[in-house]
Amino acid sequence: MRKSKFKQYVLNNITIANAGSEGKSIARYDDKVIMVDHAVPGDIVDLKITSSKKSFSFGKIEKLIQPSADRVEPFCSHFGTCGGCKWQHMDYDAQLKYKQQQVTDAFQRIGKFPYPEPEKIIGSSQTTHYRNKLEYTFIDRKWLADLSLKDEMSDAEHLGLGFHIPGRFDKVLDIETCYLQASPSNEIRLAVKYFTVKNGYQYFNPHSQEGFMRNMIIRNSTYGELMVIIIFKVDDVEKRIALLDFLKNKFPQITSLLYVINGKMNDTIFDLEVNVHFGNDYINEKMEDLIFKIGAKSFFQTNSNQALVLYTKTREFAGLAGNELVYDLYTGVGTIANFVAKNAKQVIGIESIEQAILDADENSRINGITNTKFFAGDMKDVLNDAFILENGKPDVIITDPPRAGMHEDVVKKILELKAQKIVYVSCNPATQARDIALMQELYEVTRVQPVDMFPHTHHVENIALLELRK
Repeated sequence: MRKSKFKQYVLNNITIANAGSEGKSIARYDDKVIMVDHAVPGDIVDLKITSSKKSFSFGKIEKLIQPSADRVEPFCSHFGTCGGCKWQHMDYDAQLKYKQQQVTDAFQRIGKFPYPEPEKIIGSSQTTHYRNKLEYTFIDRKWLADLSLKDEMSDAEHLGLGFHIPGRFDKVLDIETCYLQASPSNEIRLAVKYFTVKNGYQYFNPHSQEGFMRNMIIRNSTYGELMVIIIFKVDDVEKRIALLDFLKNKFPQITSLLYVINGKMNDTIFDLEVNVHFGNDYINEKMEDLIFKIGAKSFFQTNSNQALVLYTKTREFAGLAGNELVYDLYTGVGTIANFVAKNAKQVIGIESIEQAILDADENSRINGITNTKFFAGDMKDVLNDAFILENGKPDVIITDPPRAGMHEDVVKKILELKAQKIVYVSCNPATQARDIALMQELYEVTRVQPVDMFPHTHHVENIALLELRK
């Protein structure tokens, strides 16, 4: 028998109680949690319940009766449709409060281990234009909030260049102004769209897999360098050169103008050749007295200024005296490894992506750092007894895994090593708490420091210092 369609209904005078996951807020009614988009804790609203599960429901604001004291006017015209900056309607100090609470909740509810009160979250000095990398998608049929307009639009008016609608591979929001990256990021995107539309360039269709213009990546650095990467579906040489020459002449700030030909079914470029049209195949970033070389495929923290704060705190937590062997797990392009190397005897970095290890070696070389060694491979496979016998048992472990946290086998091997200190850097306090809980018999948490890397989002970085129990 077919299930009956859920009948939406409205709850009146509901107070939004707290911030929740994925940028949503939380209300409660009859002991049931309601997840609400675009609400701020403290709002009093009429809520339309749009769907319901056994333990929680989803709702949206039908009417804002009384705004929270923490509610502010969103600064972006795309707020509410674009998947980024979901908290920009919340005062920044309130954002920091709820991010700090997110760390506490994870440690209490998931970790359930003793820990000291987290130190005050370090906010970002920039709350707009802080990102050093943005990725845009071309689409032949952009997202329309009002579908009644589609029949009145020309083919050119249907073209879009912007960000994916959350959860949709085939829906892209055409962006007018984005506040995430400094000038000339917006100007470049708009110029590319103007040139390609004017000259009849075909935009990509993710269903038919047809179209010439596919993606664009813009990277910049506090060092003053600028990289633009255009990803084409096929190599139409005449059109490719015309567009890239247009960009080169219009934006002399570009120091690295690159292109990729991607005829695959997915958008990733990690397995594709990156070609140079003009300039270098990299840009440079500076942190303290170190220079980091960033290629088209390189991972680098996307908030450069806060990355310096994060790594400075990580080094402080490690408390290196100069005679320690340090293992830097999930080292990426060796940013942390090179950042702490001057304070250590030797740093061993491990990372699964081979290109990142090549970048890490290069970053050591250009900075004259000779006490680092880097290895590529899956962490749970590389970090074995033979590896430790060859490279030595670490005095300090620094680990900065992806959002999923560490594999259980990696945690077990770390416990076998019994390093005096573990500095755990995480972009996901929930998986961080889960992993630390597995280590609590041998280690105690002695310091906790949240850092905000991404203003106007619910994301938070957290550093935890674990010390071997006496």
